[in-house]
Amino acid sequence: MEKISNTALIEQISARFGEQTFEFSEPIGLLTFETSKETIIDVLTFLKTELGFNFLTDITGIHFPEAKLPIGVIYHLHNFRKNVRIRIKVFLEDEHPSIPTAFVLWRGADWMERETYDFYGVNFEGHPDLRRILNMDDMVAFPMRKEFPLEDPNRVDKKDFFFGR
Repeated sequence: MEKISNTALIEQISARFGEQTFEFSEPIGLLTFETSKETIIDVLTFLKTELGFNFLTDITGIHFPEAKLPIGVIYHLHNFRKNVRIRIKVFLEDEHPSIPTAFVLWRGADWMERETYDFYGVNFEGHPDLRRILNMDDMVAFPMRKEFPLEDPNRVDKKDFFFGR
């Protein structure tokens, strides 16, 4: 099968969703764009059923504390027939981030969404069993968020005079 170009994908996605998809880019040739949490399931359904992106490679999160919408959920999809990959980003608010689950489209989203919840605190609405899988159940923080200093400022072994400065 012939590989589909990123330009053709942008045209098809834009024709279907218009202003609901934005920030198209191609870092290292990987087509990347953003959408909102209200349209993510429609976009994923279109990509899966109409454009053949039938494999969910990964769901993960990111945290940019200075941004207006600091929590991001990132989806990576693969079209095996055309050998094309695509990345979709959705940015959410910091307080109680929530997004619909992709479990309705891919059963494999189960553990990926649980991991993203476990590390970033993103609630996947409609997920059948959203709970921690790698951290302790009674943990109240989300370790991949950049909310805490990397080192204890009171450590004495990190003072400059120990390093000749």
